[in-house]
Amino acid sequence: MTTKPRLTLTLTAAALLAATHLTLAHADDTDPSEPPGTEPSATAPVKIDPTDPDLKLPEGATLAEPKVLDIKSVVEDQSGDERREDTNADVTFALQAEVLFSKDSAKLSAEAKARIATIAEEIKKQHATQIRVFGFTDNLGTSAHGDVLSKQRANAVQAVLDQDLNDPNITFEVRGYGEQYPIADNSTEAGRKKNRRVEVSFPRTEN
Repeated sequence: MTTKPRLTLTLTAAALLAATHLTLAHADDTDPSEPPGTEPSATAPVKIDPTDPDLKLPEGATLAEPKVLDIKSVVEDQSGDERREDTNADVTFALQAEVLFSKDSAKLSAEAKARIATIAEEIKKQHATQIRVFGFTDNLGTSAHGDVLSKQRANAVQAVLDQDLNDPNITFEVRGYGEQYPIADNSTEAGRKKNRRVEVSFPRTEN
């Protein structure tokens, strides 16, 4: 198997202080939860005393509400077929649909199963027991068709992960978001290709 060169980028995003409890269920069909990457993930920062004489503020100024910066590391294949994002709290793998499926299909290829097996190994390494598998499409075709196809593709990836992991203690949340939450411009084919994807995310438990 040829190893593709990888490009590493580091991004930062401000994380909210509120805590969110996410209920996971095996192949859940209830109302959608928040999409990947939008949940608060960091704890409150060290408290700053606004009356500290060493803290220089302009006259009349006050401190803004405290925020925590969540460091995000993004590693992507040069081809863009696969992307891994690591934050302080979560690990997310995003696989483009073309790598996993034929056009307008939810049947996994042999290469796709090998890529999913690699993700399963990382899940084992992180000792994660709560896995989210979310499917997305571009905005071509009807929205209803995209919703169905994205859920079918997410189900297919989840089924292989479940088989690879073979752990009754693991629960899955499986969603099909269709054309919601694009990560690129749908007005170009290059952007639509990025938006046609399946994302697998799980909590980071390794130090």
